[in-house]
Amino acid sequence: MRFGYGTNGFTNHRLDEALDVLADLGYDGVALTLDSGHLDPYAPGIARDVGHVAKRLGELGLAVVIETGGRYVLDPYRKHHPTLLHPPEAAARRIDLLRRAVRIGADLGAEAVSFWSGVIPPEVDEGQAWDNLLSGVAAVLEEAEERQVTLGFEPEPGMLVDTIAAFERLHALAGAPPRLGMTLDIGHCRAVEPEPVPDCVRRAGPHLVNIQIEDMRRGVHEHLEFGEGEIDFPPVLAALELTGYRGLVSVELPRHSHAAPMIAERSLRFLREAAPTPSIPSRAHPTRGVRQR
Repeated sequence: MRFGYGTNGFTNHRLDEALDVLADLGYDGVALTLDSGHLDPYAPGIARDVGHVAKRLGELGLAVVIETGGRYVLDPYRKHHPTLLHPPEAAARRIDLLRRAVRIGADLGAEAVSFWSGVIPPEVDEGQAWDNLLSGVAAVLEEAEERQVTLGFEPEPGMLVDTIAAFERLHALAGAPPRLGMTLDIGHCRAVEPEPVPDCVRRAGPHLVNIQIEDMRRGVHEHLEFGEGEIDFPPVLAALELTGYRGLVSVELPRHSHAAPMIAERSLRFLREAAPTPSIPSRAHPTRGVRQR
C-alpha cells in the first residue's frame, strides 16, 4: 500500500518543509490542500509556485492528490463559503476554485482532485440544491475531461452528499461519467455509515480514486489519531487491498499541526503494521536520514 499524509495537518510548516519531513519519514505521497499558506490558487505567481512544487515532488519521489477543503480560501469570514449548492451567482466562485484545482492537478500530475458538495444553504431547498450541485459538477467535469484529470467526490458528514449512497445517487444523476470517482474517508464510514467499515470499503470499491484515513467514533465527526477511536484497521486495509485500489491512502488529521512530525511518524508506523501484507518504505533517501524499519 502507498501511504500519504495531508498537508492540512502541517499548517505550521512551510510547504517545502512539510514535503521534506514527509519524504524523510518514508511517505509515498501527499494530499495537498490548496490554501493561502500552502500553494494559494489565487496567488499572483501561481504558475511559478506550481512549477516549484512539481519540481520538489519529483526530487522527493512523492505522489500527490489535490484537496480543495481550504476553510477560508474563498471568504475570509465564512468557512467553506460559497459551495456548489449556492445559487449560480455565488456558486460560480466555488466552480472557479475547483477548475483552478483541476488545472493545478494536471500540472502536478495529481492522481486525483478531491472535492465535496457543501451544506444546504438556508435560502435553497433540497431539490434546488441537487440541481445546483449537478450543474457545478458538470462544469468541473468539463475542465477535468479537457485536462484528463480524475475527480474524487467525497461524501462528507453534514453535507448534502454525506454517505456512499448519496454519492451513488449523484454519480447516477450525473450520467456515471468515467472521470467522476469517489474520495472515501475511512473515519466517516465509522461516524455515519450504517454498515461495518470493511463493508463500506467493498461497496465503494468500484468508484475509489482517493482514500483519506484516520480514526473516528460512531456519530461523532472528529478526526482522531489511530487508536483513539473505534475502528479496527487491519480488516479495513485488507478489504481495501481486495478492491484492487492502488492509489494513495492519506492520513487526514487537520487539527494536529501542533505536533505534525511526531504524529506523522507514528501514523505511518501504525499503518505499516496494520497493512495486510508486510509494508516497508518504498522509497529511501539515505542522505536525508530516512527512518527505516
